[in-house]
Amino acid sequence: MNFYLTYFFIAIGLFGFSALFALFGVYAERKLSAFIQDRLGPTETGTFGSLQTIADILKMLQKELIIPTAADKLLFMMAPAVIFIAVYLGFAVLPWGPGLAPAKLNLGLYYLFAVLSIETLGILMAGWGSNNKYSILGAMRSAAQIVSYEIPAGFAIISVVMISQTLNLQTIATQQGILSSEKVTFAGFWDVSNIGGIFSWNVFRAPHLLVAFVIYFIASLAESNRAPFDVPEAESELVAGFHTEYTGLRFALVFLAEYSMMFMVSMIGAVLFLGAWNTPLPNMGVVELAAWTTGAGWGIFWIALKTLSLVGIQMWIRWTLPRFRVDQLMNFCWKVLTPAAFACVLVSGLWRIFLM
Repeated sequence: MNFYLTYFFIAIGLFGFSALFALFGVYAERKLSAFIQDRLGPTETGTFGSLQTIADILKMLQKELIIPTAADKLLFMMAPAVIFIAVYLGFAVLPWGPGLAPAKLNLGLYYLFAVLSIETLGILMAGWGSNNKYSILGAMRSAAQIVSYEIPAGFAIISVVMISQTLNLQTIATQQGILSSEKVTFAGFWDVSNIGGIFSWNVFRAPHLLVAFVIYFIASLAESNRAPFDVPEAESELVAGFHTEYTGLRFALVFLAEYSMMFMVSMIGAVLFLGAWNTPLPNMGVVELAAWTTGAGWGIFWIALKTLSLVGIQMWIRWTLPRFRVDQLMNFCWKVLTPAAFACVLVSGLWRIFLM
């Protein structure tokens, strides 16, 4: 009984975290976009407009739940829940620190890809169930985009798996710090097992993984339907795309899923490429900075800092770059990212054979 109760509270805690992050993320993005565009952003509601997002959420939750007359009611009502649950389930295997993961799975990375792919079904359900031409066009665009960009993202991740020889996220994280039980080398030559820090991160252990990280990060923007890959939600063309007909709580779930996905893909990137919960500070000489900044508390701090930094870059890109056309988006995936990701896999194989 205590076992199930523990996991119940963990599930509630993760849901609460995703909701709080969405509130924080919306406010931060409003302020960041205002700074980039030389505006002030929210200023009136609360100090520096800090309560504006809460006011907007409370207003949205009170909106009427409208179902279009010609809609497929079952699909229309189920779609937001399917979209959010698919993203929410991914939080189960993310490592927050040494030994701190809600569910310890040896196939954690495989599980992540499996559950996140379900989101595409929810988006198609939303578009088809709305019986709206803008919604179905947005859903078809989104499905084509997500399926296409999963390929370069997947091969970029396989590049890491070939170096790490595991699908366990906690093991991949441990290998990138001074707690690693195996020899860790910088660029395949310099033994940094006792130094740790930034030198033992995957992007430095095998420098070609820096290219794989860039590929993964670009593909993750497309997975999250974030600019410049927000073609499925193009307001000027599709009036917000697959969620055009949604109001109130149903729209809130779709919105919550988008911000949860932003956090999740950023955290996956931090775990696979940027040292996960390990400190960036090395042990150099008599100053053992890496040893001083390890442990559960520091682990949560470092993984949160890295993840939020990547989320900030996602927001920065949204308010800096223009939206791709559909043909440009697909050409970039199949003609640039996918061949580059294949090359990373090839280099990982050679690296594993000759330098590890």
